[in-house]
Parts: sequence; structure tokens; C-alpha cells
Amino acid sequence: MRPPTLAIPHTVVRTFALSLVLLLSVSGVTKTEAADASANRPNIVFIIADDCTFRDIGCYGGQAHTPNIDQLAQSGMKFNRCFQAAPMCSPTRHNLYTGLYPVKSGAYPNHTFAADGTQSIVHYLKPLGYRVALSGKTHIGPQQVFPFEYIGKKNPDMKQIDKLFSECRDSETPFCLFACSNEPHSPWNMGDASQYPPAKIKLPPYIVDTPQVREDFSDYLAEVTYFDDQVGQILQLLDKHQFSDNTLVMVVSEQGNAFPFAKWTCYGNGLQSAMIVRWPGKVQPGTVTDAMVEYVDVTPTFIAAAGAAPQPDLDGKSFIPVLAGETDQHKSFSYGIMTTRGIINGSDAYAIRTVRGQQYRLIWNLNHETKFTNACTQAPYFQSMVEAAKAGDSNAKELVNRYYYRPELELYDCNADPLEMNNLAENPEYASVIKELKSNLDQWMASQGDEGIETEYDAILHQHAYKGMTREQARKAWETKNSKKGKQQGGNGKKRKANKSAGE
Repeated sequence: MRPPTLAIPHTVVRTFALSLVLLLSVSGVTKTEAADASANRPNIVFIIADDCTFRDIGCYGGQAHTPNIDQLAQSGMKFNRCFQAAPMCSPTRHNLYTGLYPVKSGAYPNHTFAADGTQSIVHYLKPLGYRVALSGKTHIGPQQVFPFEYIGKKNPDMKQIDKLFSECRDSETPFCLFACSNEPHSPWNMGDASQYPPAKIKLPPYIVDTPQVREDFSDYLAEVTYFDDQVGQILQLLDKHQFSDNTLVMVVSEQGNAFPFAKWTCYGNGLQSAMIVRWPGKVQPGTVTDAMVEYVDVTPTFIAAAGAAPQPDLDGKSFIPVLAGETDQHKSFSYGIMTTRGIINGSDAYAIRTVRGQQYRLIWNLNHETKFTNACTQAPYFQSMVEAAKAGDSNAKELVNRYYYRPELELYDCNADPLEMNNLAENPEYASVIKELKSNLDQWMASQGDEGIETEYDAILHQHAYKGMTREQARKAWETKNSKKGKQQGGNGKKRKANKSAGE
């Protein structure tokens, strides 16, 4: 966590700017050349979906119609190995804007907030002369950590974005815009679902095939296309104001969708993200990279793109060299954390941690003897899977049980098994792989101040309902509020057998 910075008076900023111009003139750089350098600083547009599995996007092999995103990929660079550090909306957005992993910033449960004194992308770019705006979904706090210009709620406001672009063009001011969609987050009620007849869509093999699932998945795909249209509108506004040639555009898909084995889990479908970057003159069109990057790298990358020095106390690091085509390597490992404490219909405490290397993913379910629940397990589509299991569908029974109950360790060969369905953890041939990855994960957790189960229990201290309470006060309030509810859900921390039937 970074200490808060002191606000610099505008008079000091102006004095410094004039001194810098004078210095540049003395050194042979004219005032005009200095102004040109400032004018050449790139604008930045970051567009993020909400609960979109990257595999469902057209250019990633998905069945959703996404012509705007697909065309952007042809004009820029597509990342095959981009990951975020938490498979829920709020911690994902906090680690994006701060460049810090969730536990370090304090923002690791859902509906969370960053610790006081944490700095965000606004603090880094605004002193460089940028207008830093956010239009659409927020789910971040407190405001002093994220002092964006907020222009529009829930979804990107195209009129406000148009106005921002116009003002920045007239004032010759660089901008960094975060356009944050609310799609395809449930309820899936946007877009044209007639493009996706339920009987014809393809379901991933880790989801039980029921009529309810097909109907909901059709509506979900329609919202992916709706998000693609939002991307297209923003790109058109850049063209309208003649900003396209000097704007770094980055589009990402956030965590996976709300169906099983995606959002709320540390599988690849929960943590992996689409990332496409267009930056004319910097990024070669139509390129693809296997460089491993994380959402915590986005803020450092934007800082570097703006021409500022790296921030050494951030967890992320700039991947400008990847964008420039100078390397196809960035990181050797990516990390993830999931906490159910305090989420809707969540298990009382089901801590999950993961590390993914170039080939293997290790998942550590720290409280694996409890039942895993979340908002997904309450949803009609999941309940239709449970009913299919009760009716004797063996595949449904296996998948539902696998979602509810996990072993302590899971190991997947992400190259041979990209959907992560074949757990290798009990195979003695992989003992050395597990040992190496577990050691790496332990070191990362220690570097973050992550104490595993204790950190899981303390998650409520980082949610607004318990803000300002001591650990003892928060835990007592939690136990009082959730004792009956926890017993009903089977997620109250008591040991349970892993072979319970799906229809219990």
C-alpha cells in the first residue's frame, strides 16, 4: 500500500512547468518542440466488459458475434494469456486501477474498498496533464482513492464520452478514459437473443445441458454482442474526433461469466481475460502474443505509455516491450485469490488461492471440507442442473458435486487441458510440479501479507457493512447475522464429506 501523496498547488505546478520549458530552451529544445512532445502523448481508452468469459468472444474462438472486437484484434495485438487476480467484479476493478494485488490493497472480498492512502491510476496520470475519467460501472471505493471524473453510471454514457472527447480536442488535453460496461452481467436482458436460438448454441462441456441453461446462455451471448456494440460506438467517437491515430485502446473481458466453473472460481474460465490492444505506430496490426500479463500490469503500462517513470512499489509492471514487439515474454507466473466470505449466498469461509505457470495451474482450496456456494448455486440455471442430477443424469450429478465439493489441491495442464477438467493432483508423476508451484504460491502469499484462512475470516473487515469495526466486533456481528443462514446453506465451516450427493 502506498502512502497518500500531498496535493500540489496549481501555482506550484505552473511554476514547475514554466521552469521546465525554460530548461528545455536552454538545452536546445524550443518551447514549440516541448509543446509538440506533450501533444504527442497518447490518449488512452480502456473498455471493460462485466462477467464475460473470454472464450465466448469471436476472435477467441467463441460463438458470440463480436465484429467490432474482432476487427480491433486485426488492427492491434491479441493477448492469449491475460489474467486478473480475483474472479469477482469489485476486487478485479480495484487491482486494475491500483496496480496492486487484492490482499495488499485490502480490496479482496466482493463489495469491497481499498485501504486509505492507496493510490490509483488517477494519482499517476493527472499530474501529467491527463483528464482521467470513468464512465459506467464503478464498484470501487473510497472516492479519495479513485478521484476519477465520473461521467455516466452503470454503462458507458456515449453522450458524455462524446463531450469529453470534444473538450479534450479543443483544449489539446490528453485523456485516459475507462469505459466500464455492465454487460454481460446478469440479468441477461439486453441485446437480441434471437441471434442465438437455444437449440443451436453450443454449451461448454463443464455445464450441464438443460433447457433452462440453454435459454439463459442464449440471453448471455446476446449481451456479449451488446457489449461489442458499445465497443464499436466508442471507436466511432474516436474516429469522429480524429483521435484514433494517437490513442492506445485496450479492451478486456473481466472475469468469466456467472455460469459454473467461471466467475467465483480460480479456474482459467474465472481468471483468464481477453485483452486486445490497438496503438497505431506502436503495435503491429494483426499480431498475437503468448506473453503472460495480469490486470495489475495495466496501470504501470499506462504510466509508461504516458512517459512517466515506473512506480517501484506496484505489484504490476509495464508490458510496453510486449506491445512494441520487442519480446514475447513478460511474466512467468500469474496469481489468483477467491474469498466467499461476505458474498451473496457465499460459503462462510472458502478460501481459494492459485498460481499458474507457463503450463500448469495449481489451485489450493484451503477450506475444502466445506461446501462451496455462491450466487451461482442459487440461480435457476444451476438449480436446473441439480434437478437433472436428482433425476438420474450421471453427468449432471458429477458436475454439480464437483462444483460443490473440491479436493484440497487441484493441478491442471493448461496446454493439454485448456478447460481444466482433468485434475492431475493425485497422480504421483506430478508431485514435483505441485511442490514447485506450491512453494511459489506460498512465497507470493507471504509477500502479500496473505495468511490464508485468517485472511479469509478477516474479509468482512474490508466490506462496508463492517468498516471501522475491530476484528472481534466484526466477527461477532458476522456470527450473529449469519448463524442460521450458514447452517441452512451448509457453508458454516463444519466438516462435510466430499462424496455428498448433488440432490441433498
